[in-house]
Amino acid sequence: MFIDTHLHIIDRQALAYPWLAGVPALDRDFLYSQYAQEAERVGIKAALHMEVDVTPGEIAAETNYIRGLSAAPGNLIIGAISSCRPEEENFPAFLERCKADPFIKGFRRVLHVMPDDLSEQALFRENVKRLDGSGFTFDLCVLPHQIPRAATLADLAQGTQFVLDHCGVPAIAAHEQHPWRENIAEIARRPNVIAKISGVVAYADAESWKIDTLAPYVEHVVGCFGWDRVVWGSDWPVCTLGGGLSTWVAATHALFAGASEDERRRLFSENAQKLWKLELPA
Repeated sequence: MFIDTHLHIIDRQALAYPWLAGVPALDRDFLYSQYAQEAERVGIKAALHMEVDVTPGEIAAETNYIRGLSAAPGNLIIGAISSCRPEEENFPAFLERCKADPFIKGFRRVLHVMPDDLSEQALFRENVKRLDGSGFTFDLCVLPHQIPRAATLADLAQGTQFVLDHCGVPAIAAHEQHPWRENIAEIARRPNVIAKISGVVAYADAESWKIDTLAPYVEHVVGCFGWDRVVWGSDWPVCTLGGGLSTWVAATHALFAGASEDERRRLFSENAQKLWKLELPA
């Protein structure tokens, strides 16, 4: 059984996604119905929706849209990771509103497409510290050279659980491992950071990658973080850039064929269930 900790739904009739114009392969609707049919076939039993960087004025609307989907009988979605803007003055009020909403499990501010110094701003850091004791997680989507900045955030808010998305976004297609390897080892030293083994097929060459292409990156992350500090995610529909959901699930099974049943269970579902205190559908 998989708990998918990184599902994106794109519905351009409901919400605005300005960044899609720059990614033609993703600039279309990717609806829940498309995901669910394939997800159920490959053993995904529940999912957390990950924010899709909607226009800032629609952050709450995105959560409400996903909440509406989740209310349908048999829907796989059991919570949401909301977008946020820690660099803004109104973040404290936003955080207080979210505390009253049990559907929201955590936050993410996309950083890999933003200036490197965004997370170094005093207000950004002050607001991230406000997450301590809130019970919310904070996803870190950063490029390899930005991982040290992510580690600094984890040091500033040691009472917050951070989640490093997509194995730290390694440049697999370029066969680059440095300084990614060193930076992964360093951030893994923080007990309040876990790693998400999610959608790395999107960072490999779509025409030529094989299991052996992905293995050095995935194995390094698991080796650094350990089996109790890793969770699995699809990164659908971004994973379609490297083959799609079924391909990524098949690759996951192949990558972890040598792991024990207990280790696979922790990665595939148990760690996520524990981290976000998830109640799974019967």
